[in-house]
Amino acid sequence: MKPTLLLLAAGMGSRYGGLKQLDGLGPNGETIMDYSIYDAIQAGFGKIVFVIRKDFEQEFRDKVLSKYEGHIPAELVFQSIDDLPEGFRVPEGRVKPWGTNHAVLMAKDVIKEPFCVINCDDFYNRDCFKVIGKFLANLPEGSKNRYAMVGFRVGNTLSENGTVARGICSKDAEDHLTTVVERTEIERHGADIQYKDENGQWITVEENTPVSMNVWGFTPDYFSYSEAYFREFLSDPKNRANLKSEFFIPLMVNKLINEGTATVKVLDTTSKWFGVTYAADRPGTVEKIRQLVDEGVYPNQLF
Repeated sequence: MKPTLLLLAAGMGSRYGGLKQLDGLGPNGETIMDYSIYDAIQAGFGKIVFVIRKDFEQEFRDKVLSKYEGHIPAELVFQSIDDLPEGFRVPEGRVKPWGTNHAVLMAKDVIKEPFCVINCDDFYNRDCFKVIGKFLANLPEGSKNRYAMVGFRVGNTLSENGTVARGICSKDAEDHLTTVVERTEIERHGADIQYKDENGQWITVEENTPVSMNVWGFTPDYFSYSEAYFREFLSDPKNRANLKSEFFIPLMVNKLINEGTATVKVLDTTSKWFGVTYAADRPGTVEKIRQLVDEGVYPNQLF
């Protein structure tokens, strides 16, 4: 089976004006996710699934989904704050969604093959999709508990306009992930790349240190683990009391690794990330895309 690409898009709103996910950055108004989908098609992915909110379904179908018709099969699934396991209710006063792994769970009924999860507003570049697509396509049929993560080299993921947040990864001798630690302030200081630790100290990391950019490869058994752990998450009084607690992908992954239930292969990529973390990043991102088009990496019009 060809792998599926799952795009997390529920953070979009129905008023598209200021949303970077739908900002036209390419020469014909292409969005960052258009390039991700184009690259995924080139890398052998066979289907795309978007997680969105139900309240802007029709607008999303008209403005986004329609452009991919004839290029790749596409489906929508919906994330809602009240989509909870039986016996659980939304805590009074909570308005925040339940996080990235809750979004992944919304696709459990439409994805039956190995799949890759990505953000919609990061320009990952083609090599990223090649390495994760190859890993997923080469899994033996019926594989379980063998997952992957694309480990970007931290030096390829920085902004020139401020700090970035990245999950700094540790791995063992077989390139299996051992931990992901979120660092919210990473930037280049002179010749060094540094992050600020819990004590406010700047710690230097090596240029090729792998970091998570939220590119994960799973098989469908991941859904059942996530359902079970989401019940545990919701049963924890701390998570009920904290109206901003979120069920993140790394939370689930770390649990499976620590238990010895699953392995997560850290896949190296030469891809250079770029995006629009800051408004000042936009002109540079437009220029980088234009250069890729001029070099023939992408056609002038994708779809």
